[in-house]
Amino acid sequence: MYDRFATTRLIDLWLTEDIGSCDLTVQVMIEPGETGAFRMNARESMVVSGIEIAATVFRRYEPALDVKVTAADGDRVEAGATLLLVSGPAQGILTAERTALNIVQRLSGIATETARYVDVIKGTSARLIDTRKTTPGLRMLEKHAVTCGGGLNHRLGLDNGVMIKDNHIAVCGGIAQAVARARLKLPVLTKIEVECDRLEQVHEAVAAGADVIMLDNMPVPQMREAVAYVAGRTKLEASGGIRFETIRAIAETGVDYISTSKITQSAPAVDIGLDEA
Repeated sequence: MYDRFATTRLIDLWLTEDIGSCDLTVQVMIEPGETGAFRMNARESMVVSGIEIAATVFRRYEPALDVKVTAADGDRVEAGATLLLVSGPAQGILTAERTALNIVQRLSGIATETARYVDVIKGTSARLIDTRKTTPGLRMLEKHAVTCGGGLNHRLGLDNGVMIKDNHIAVCGGIAQAVARARLKLPVLTKIEVECDRLEQVHEAVAAGADVIMLDNMPVPQMREAVAYVAGRTKLEASGGIRFETIRAIAETGVDYISTSKITQSAPAVDIGLDEA
């Protein structure tokens, strides 16, 4: 999910960046009264994300445009599928075209990559979650794209939960002390996660009452030991160095969540075009 008000402000920034003072090509070639009709189509198989945002780009720049969305976020479509139809003043369509395509290509790329990872761990109890390694300014939308692909969101920002890492533990004097400090001031509905890279730390985190334990860069055999020891007393998240080739084995250890930045940082944009209808 994403906030429409915040998205509109982003769209204004995107259009301002791309247009500058004016779309010179359109201004010298296209007459104000000329019209056009185009369709946005998938040029490869993909999971759709951001199509309503693309429609908003067109409407924001030229309110007179008639924009019809023909696919929904989360849809799995094949090459040739029509995602959106836009018609009306040609100047508006051609000026906003690239901005609309850029965002839906990027978000659909993330959704498609997420779905690829989700598919490979089907049949296990593990759920795929994202990280805060997102494009600055686009986190809200990129995390929306992850959910379109079947993944879950981790923290949206630093204010969404407590993540106790090694440096926090060092300053506080231990995992028990760090968790106790956090509990003193923590909002009652907010969770505490503790990052552990050794089994003895997992034991300490369980004893301290952590809500979630991150198994950071642990080998698969150690993850299995951690799962057996915890025995459902708290949630376990595997993180660090997760790759498509290794995620199935990690999911089969019995962890609850697997987090990776690959689905946002490394996702390629998909091929979507705007062609004459």
